[in-house]
Amino acid sequence: MKQQSGFTLIELIVVIVILGILAATALPKFVDLRTDAALAGVQGVAGSVSSASTINYSTCMARGVAGVGCTRLNGATAGATLVAGALAGGVLPAGYSITTDATCVAQVAGTTVTITITGVQAQTATATVLCTA
Repeated sequence: MKQQSGFTLIELIVVIVILGILAATALPKFVDLRTDAALAGVQGVAGSVSSASTINYSTCMARGVAGVGCTRLNGATAGATLVAGALAGGVLPAGYSITTDATCVAQVAGTTVTITITGVQAQTATATVLCTA
């Protein structure tokens, strides 16, 4: 009779369990999603500011600069004024700030200026703001 050699089922299960434990402890060190999440968050806020700017510009052009819902961006610090007047609640989300602002001084209606928004973990993103007349 020929004797068979190989691993028993118990030995195979023990090896798989050990590999699972190693993978569970090592994986978080290689995959840190916090930085990606912070970047996505600040990009989302920048997108919201850009969208609010477009809606504000459209409202100003349709209703006039003195119209209801129009935040005038012609001589003001564009990002701060837009945030105060056009974003819901009038403030950026907690942990976000405008670090590089631009002004619409001497700009014609529809001119774009770029502002920089800084979020958590010092991630930055730019937003385009449309000046009004």
